[in-house]
Amino acid sequence: METKLNFITELAKQDKKLKIYNLIYLLSEKNLAKCFYELKRGKAVGVDGVTLEEYGKDLEKNLKELVEKMKLWKYKPKPVRRVNIPKGEGKERQLGIPAVEDKIVQMGIKKILEAIYEVDFLDFSYGFRPGRSCHQALNRLDKMIMTKPVNYVIDADIKGFFDNVDHKWLRRCLEERIGDKMLLRLIVRILKGGVLELGKTIKSKKGIPQGAILSPILANIYLHYILDLWIEKVVKKRARGYVGIVRYADDFIICVERKGEAEAILKALEKRLNKFELELSKEKTRIVEFGRTTVAGRGKTFNFLGFTHYNDRTRKGYYKVGRKTERKRFTKAIKEMNQWLKKVRNLVSIKEWWKTLIAKIRGHFQYYGVSGNMIWLRKYYTIVIRLIQKWMNRRSQKKKYKWKQYKKYLEMHPLPQPKIYYNLYTLYG
Repeated sequence: METKLNFITELAKQDKKLKIYNLIYLLSEKNLAKCFYELKRGKAVGVDGVTLEEYGKDLEKNLKELVEKMKLWKYKPKPVRRVNIPKGEGKERQLGIPAVEDKIVQMGIKKILEAIYEVDFLDFSYGFRPGRSCHQALNRLDKMIMTKPVNYVIDADIKGFFDNVDHKWLRRCLEERIGDKMLLRLIVRILKGGVLELGKTIKSKKGIPQGAILSPILANIYLHYILDLWIEKVVKKRARGYVGIVRYADDFIICVERKGEAEAILKALEKRLNKFELELSKEKTRIVEFGRTTVAGRGKTFNFLGFTHYNDRTRKGYYKVGRKTERKRFTKAIKEMNQWLKKVRNLVSIKEWWKTLIAKIRGHFQYYGVSGNMIWLRKYYTIVIRLIQKWMNRRSQKKKYKWKQYKKYLEMHPLPQPKIYYNLYTLYG
């Protein structure tokens, strides 16, 4: 499969307008078996309740039947099981969990789409792409503000993006590169598979379910055509001053030199998104005065990828972009840690959950451990240390740890210390 996908990539790279046909044959038993083994274990099950382990017990037979159903066009994706995940401030994010068989098919389609579209995606797009990360997006934003004449930032938020992607427009986007009508038809069938909620199947007229394997690549394709290319080929060419953008999935920041152009771009952006059945959140979208030459807007901030960005100075007095953990994210992280400690304290011994605790703390530091954020890393560490002691002492009929005893325990069983993992300050004096 890899050889064939590489060949497709070369074709797509050589001709940016080429439509590629005969793709659905790649969803063969052999290739789908590879997709099966790439799926992550231990994940939640779909509406049929079948686990990966159960499906894999008779994998060869199951895949043979699956491919046969696709050939006869009898394959019908099951509705995704909807799960609500707390988002903060009483809000929830709805995730869709597909059945194992549907995950396998989606993984196969994802590989095909990546082979074609990765050569098309622009350099400022970072979300859910191979070899790219949110920290690279943060670094690009930092260098843009530091090296370009940026005075204003458009902090835009698309209202319910994943829930409002228009299926007809998405198909039009896919048809730009894919000529295989059977594959296009299969993708549409997956999108319209519906959602199981409260025992009832709700048909999907629009949107792509968050949590599905295929959703990130489809989101990137949609935004590539309706946003990225528009910024690159229309907005930048018409602008008299500098315009730059960094996008991570549906989260993006537009940097602009002139205030008038920032206002014009925001108005044009709203019309552009409306054309494709999307809209900006009026509460969260704004223009922020921000950059090296900013004077009146020194106290202005904006949030991106979990960090609050603000105008700052180095020790020598030079300008730099400051960033710290976004307060909402910080509060959420502390709340989740508190709830987890409360839940786990009596289930198993300290020794058993201590390794998981280490992984949780290290994971927080690895994400938020960027240049300039040490203060908030230490705040997190200090609060978590106190929470651990609190819940260790609330175990029923167990030994209590006073502060001196607790410190000794931490010396014997050390936790990860606050650490900067990503140095973004490579241009500062």
